[in-house]
Amino acid sequence: MAWAAAAAGKGDIYLAISADGGRTFGQPVRVNANAGEARINGEIAPRVTLMPRRGSPPVITVTWNAKDAGTQIKTARSVDGGRTFAAPIALQSGIPGERGWPSSVVTANGKLHTIWLDHRGLVAEPAGAKPAATGEHDGVAMAQKSGLYYSADGGPERELFKGVCYCCKTAMAAGPNGELYAAWRHVFAGNMRDMGFTMSRDGGKTFTPMMRVNEDGWSIRGCPDDGPAMAVDAKGTVHLAWPTVQNEQGVIFYATSKSGAAFSTPVRMPTLGGPKPSHPQIAIDGSGAVFVAWDESRSGVRRAAIKAVAGNDPPQELGDATSYPVMSAADTGLVAAWTSGPPDRSVIAVRRIR
Repeated sequence: MAWAAAAAGKGDIYLAISADGGRTFGQPVRVNANAGEARINGEIAPRVTLMPRRGSPPVITVTWNAKDAGTQIKTARSVDGGRTFAAPIALQSGIPGERGWPSSVVTANGKLHTIWLDHRGLVAEPAGAKPAATGEHDGVAMAQKSGLYYSADGGPERELFKGVCYCCKTAMAAGPNGELYAAWRHVFAGNMRDMGFTMSRDGGKTFTPMMRVNEDGWSIRGCPDDGPAMAVDAKGTVHLAWPTVQNEQGVIFYATSKSGAAFSTPVRMPTLGGPKPSHPQIAIDGSGAVFVAWDESRSGVRRAAIKAVAGNDPPQELGDATSYPVMSAADTGLVAAWTSGPPDRSVIAVRRIR
């Protein structure tokens, strides 16, 4: 498990290991080499990936957003079971501009693939600039100055698409045959904030043209700070969950794609009844069952919850004053983790869910 922690305006990235399916965790280890460099935000969480090795601990790679020398995406790798990390690698070097909201995945050949949102095109934009024709902020035009960027194993970065929504997390996953899938919130005509999707069948050398997952009909002059989550099962089916608004009510949609083809009609996930369920995550357990987790506010209190996609069981609450849940498959069922408590005294809570 990887997380960020801050004190006195300085943030760091930590990692702890469980070797017993989430029952216990070892002592945290700081991942970032430059103390206090981490940029911390709920949608800019560090990402941890594992590459299994026969007879040895898995290779652990952590990716995070750093404020060192501007804002950068950094990765660091451990080959000794998380006890130590090699010197971090920056995926950009001295390029001005804000960037973050990364997602990473490791394919079977051990290669790390990373995407992120990059706003270097806004560096020369005057503060408060507005198109002269309308006198109003044009989200579509401004979004063209921001892009989805990609890097393989810390190699040369490249822009995949322009027009991304400014500050929603991205999602990346790998298929059983090495396919790469990426999803993000895109700004379409009319300030529609729908999900964009692309895939690569050649290890990241090329990506397909952007697919619009669904026309949700949500137009907003600003970024909702709330992005998608994605997982791929053993048969190659892509499972995608994302937050949106329908009839002025926040909802979480779930849809599937067969190996990157057009997505199914979205299904609205049952939630706790709050006005805006947010920050979805998705995971698939050992049996192939798909689960979605999220947080939402009820009676002024933030609560995290989890729900199996199939079946009529109601959502299971994870507790009061909880937010930003994440999940991972374990030996039996899932392990869920989330942030609990007020910001200045927050803790990471963990529960095994069968």
